[in-house]
Amino acid sequence: MPVVTSVRSYDVRFPTSLELDGSDAVNVDPDYSAAYAVLEADNGERGYGLVFTAGRGNEIVAKAIESYGARLVGLELDDLVNDLGAAAKRLVHDSQLRWLGPEKGVSHMAAGAVINTLWDVRAKREGKPLWRLLAEMSPEEIVSAIDFTHIQNALTPDEALEILRAGEAGKAERLAELAANGHPAYTTTPGWLGYSDEKLVRLSKEAVAAGYDMIKLKVGTSLEDDVRRMRLAREAVGPDIRISIDANQRWEVDEAIAWTNALSEFDPFWIEEPTSTDDVLGHADIRRGVAPIKVATGEAVMNRIIFKQMLQAGSLDVLQLDSTRVAGVNENLAILVMAKKFGVPVCPHAGGVGLCELVQHYSFFDYASLTGEIGWKRVEFVDHLHEHFVEPARVVDGSYVAPVMAGTGAEMLEASRDRWVFPGGAGWVELRASGRI
Repeated sequence: MPVVTSVRSYDVRFPTSLELDGSDAVNVDPDYSAAYAVLEADNGERGYGLVFTAGRGNEIVAKAIESYGARLVGLELDDLVNDLGAAAKRLVHDSQLRWLGPEKGVSHMAAGAVINTLWDVRAKREGKPLWRLLAEMSPEEIVSAIDFTHIQNALTPDEALEILRAGEAGKAERLAELAANGHPAYTTTPGWLGYSDEKLVRLSKEAVAAGYDMIKLKVGTSLEDDVRRMRLAREAVGPDIRISIDANQRWEVDEAIAWTNALSEFDPFWIEEPTSTDDVLGHADIRRGVAPIKVATGEAVMNRIIFKQMLQAGSLDVLQLDSTRVAGVNENLAILVMAKKFGVPVCPHAGGVGLCELVQHYSFFDYASLTGEIGWKRVEFVDHLHEHFVEPARVVDGSYVAPVMAGTGAEMLEASRDRWVFPGGAGWVELRASGRI
């Protein structure tokens, strides 16, 4: 049987700070980056995973991927991919590495990247994109992949199994619908704080023309600026297009309530990350204080246990899981099923490097196997850096097109990876030579 021979990592960075793509009230000059994982077996099979970061520190995640990957070297690949629940627990609950978390931060994200290389192998073996692989797995196999440690006071294995079995009804029709029509998206492309007013207006109008019925703006640096930008955006898109706003954890709780209510005249649909992502009770206070504006968060929530508490405390109206913040496919499955139990819609965080490519699979699975409805749920789309992936995420008429290639979507083009590996890739060498950095 094939044996894992290596798990390599690459520090891949893109100079998005030069144009302030991705800029917000906290992340003022990000260089969108990926700590990229490649698992290889002695029969030539490969699996790919990644963790999104904002630049500096990407090398730390890349190094952590190597530490976790070393735990798989020499193991039989079939054993790992045929029991992905056990494989994930082997990494997440490693008796020594867990001290670095446990289950949070760099170590947890790195574990997730390695776990996802195994899911990539599994999906490729079955010839399916991840969303279809998940949707066509039995409820029992999905439950076996979920780690219920510390969440059973909110979701038991039996409850998860009941939810997934209920989702079997009508699934075939939903899968056909997704393959034909995709899943609706929204876009953050117009809303970066570093963009000029002219660019904001132009991109907002272009988003509506492209079929989006929701856009998102970054807020939080200056209330005066936010009022001006919200007014310009509302005038540009009209009264019927939803505009959500995102503060990226900028505010104190009382400040978040006051600031959000000050923007209420522009009818914001949700306020995203109004305060510290760890403040479960603060989010609940904000939710009460800004209703009927919705509260959304999740891109920086560290694990299923914090999501459990947010759901139990009524802290959010919109759950925004991030495909690489938690420990891979397994933990995202736990979060999706919990959200279904609590009746909270999931609108995943995306953008970055590879997040759109990865996270679309979760929303497709969510609709096919869990909720059976889309309603106003939308998957974030940001039109950055897709050209570097073997199967770029695509949005047509405001909807994600269903991925068709087998795998998780994480595989990058080798030419892109090598050009932008930091610091010695040709792209970075050329930028330094030109004096731009």
